[in-house]
Amino acid sequence: MRRQVPNLRDLASLLQLEAPTLRRTPALLARAADIADLRLIARRRTPRAAFDYADGAALDEIGYRRARTAFDQVEFLPRVLQGGQAEADTTTTIAGGRAALPFGIAPTGFTRFLHAEGEIAGARAAQEAGIPFALSTMGTRSVEEVAEAAPDARRWFQLYLWKDRDASRRLVERAAAGGYDTLLVTADTAVAGQRLRDLRNGMTIPPRLTARTVLDASYRPGWWFNFLTTEPLAFASLSHSTTDLPSMINSMFDPTLDWTDLAWIRSVWRGKLFVKGVLGPEDAVRAVDAGADGVVVSSHGGRQLDRAVAPLRILPAVRTAVGPDVELVLDSGILSGTDVVAALCAGADFTLVGRAYLYGLMAGGRPGVDRALQILAQEIRTTMKLLGAGSVDQLGPHLLHQGRP
Repeated sequence: MRRQVPNLRDLASLLQLEAPTLRRTPALLARAADIADLRLIARRRTPRAAFDYADGAALDEIGYRRARTAFDQVEFLPRVLQGGQAEADTTTTIAGGRAALPFGIAPTGFTRFLHAEGEIAGARAAQEAGIPFALSTMGTRSVEEVAEAAPDARRWFQLYLWKDRDASRRLVERAAAGGYDTLLVTADTAVAGQRLRDLRNGMTIPPRLTARTVLDASYRPGWWFNFLTTEPLAFASLSHSTTDLPSMINSMFDPTLDWTDLAWIRSVWRGKLFVKGVLGPEDAVRAVDAGADGVVVSSHGGRQLDRAVAPLRILPAVRTAVGPDVELVLDSGILSGTDVVAALCAGADFTLVGRAYLYGLMAGGRPGVDRALQILAQEIRTTMKLLGAGSVDQLGPHLLHQGRP
């Protein structure tokens, strides 16, 4: 091997020194290559109780891990030399409207606890990306506030049926008046799931300031500053009393919800209606028979019944049961654009992302959400092109090995 003295001119062309910047958050977000990177940033920036609220699941968290394992075990069967795949068309239609990407932002509760911008950041990012944003009954911004902040976004509303039916009706009417076009009726919350991380962290709504929480938050000055300088944290549609989350759910939400109640909701809601939290083919058929336009196949992100079947695994059976014309949405466990494509191949028409969005929110507010959506979109486009699919409607079970998952 022949050696030579390095040429300084050649070395200069290799030097790629970045100018120092005081704007640390944009630089961190730009370097995040995937949702896992955003999760690491979020964990460093968010107090433990808030991070665990978003990151955790019920009991031993086996159900959530199984939901993730189902995605990890997907085997694609790509089609090559298809031609015309220079670009992938990610647009689709769901619930009677267009979406620029085959996923939307799932309804999440207590969102301003995770970052002061909360639902407003999510709704505005969704508006910019051209995808639906779903607001939770347990949101920390009202239906009116979200509508005002993102007037051009497709807005969905997620309903927990209260024991007080008049209050439920008023909330549904407010959503309709605010331009929310789709109602997601959550059916898997007869009682609150046992989320051990929240119990161990002593989490309450709103949070109590104890020596432990103050010490933990002191390592995250940005979160602490936002918490102290913005309006008090509370559920926008619920009581302002301080209590633990399970007690609030069990006191306000109706555990006796049945199919006749779904028919009642159908009678008072004129927009599209989906039943969320369905994991059985028989229940999916009954939901449609009761007037639902579609079904959200979901295990609530593993946050309710631990050890529930992984939604991705049961999805093909649900699709067979309801037929090709009923719209199916899948959530729980989606952390990448590849996961989104896997769900579409397995029989879903659309997907919802929860934790992936929240990791971006905790990592950097609105810019963090934007980065999360950008990452997911790029992963979807790349996966589709590598599969030989030029559009969302070209995705299907033929692209999964032996009909998996």
